[in-house]
Amino acid sequence: MDWANVFEISSLVKCFIVGGLICVIGQILIDKTKLTPARILVIFVTTGAVLGGLGIYKYLVDFAGAGATVPLTGFGYNLAKGAIEAVQESGLIGAFTGGVKAAAGGIAAAVFFGYIASLISKPKMKKQ
Repeated sequence: MDWANVFEISSLVKCFIVGGLICVIGQILIDKTKLTPARILVIFVTTGAVLGGLGIYKYLVDFAGAGATVPLTGFGYNLAKGAIEAVQESGLIGAFTGGVKAAAGGIAAAVFFGYIASLISKPKMKKQ
């Protein structure tokens, strides 16, 4: 038995379970509350930033890898982590620039793929 493959499979399972649980929480919020998707997005990003700033989210990232960094909470965590690191390097100005620098790749990808999706899809108004 190749233990490297077993370790890789267990990492994938942890990633899938944690990422799936984060998505389940989002789906429950959509289905059971009157929160709009935009407010849920803000809640997730803010939760990730707060947990990242407190140093708690790092343990989830260490445990689940991409299962914790890919969802919106991971984006908030990345913003907080970048701001904290930049403050240590540049002082107060780092609080304003560090988060954006750390998340620049994700922001650029969101803008790019959002634009591509807008070219491909045909939006419809949501029925009330």
